[in-house]
Amino acid sequence: MLAFRGPTPGQLVVVCRKMFLVGLTGGIASGKSTVSSALRDLGCPIIDADVVARQVVEPKSPAYCRIVQHFGPEILLENGEIDRQKLGQIVFSSAEKRRLLNSITHPEIHKAMLKQIFFYFLRGYRYVVLDVPLLFETRRLTRFLNYTVVVYW
Repeated sequence: MLAFRGPTPGQLVVVCRKMFLVGLTGGIASGKSTVSSALRDLGCPIIDADVVARQVVEPKSPAYCRIVQHFGPEILLENGEIDRQKLGQIVFSSAEKRRLLNSITHPEIHKAMLKQIFFYFLRGYRYVVLDVPLLFETRRLTRFLNYTVVVYW
């Protein structure tokens, strides 16, 4: 069973059919991308958290606006996109600022991933692989998973 936020605050939409969700995680250079690629080649739908994380901070998105509001326009490139290197320097030098950034981006990432799961469900898929580097650290998605695959080299 999957539950999604409904159109009004506090409302949950529950999908009763069984969907098989697999979390795929692993450290840097562990081979996770190779495993993800192999599963994609076999026809498995893959939702890549890194790709979603870039999408949710695109200009004009809610997360983008909140990031600029909290960190200032000096974190922007000339084209209006977030300068990831500059923002990274700020948040990796301050645990408080890193928590702030995570509090802005993580809910948006998880919401976008759940929407993609629902999209695959509606298209008839009964399984989806979630490629999430920080799966255990964030812990928000683990409750939805049937299995977790940890790639370790």
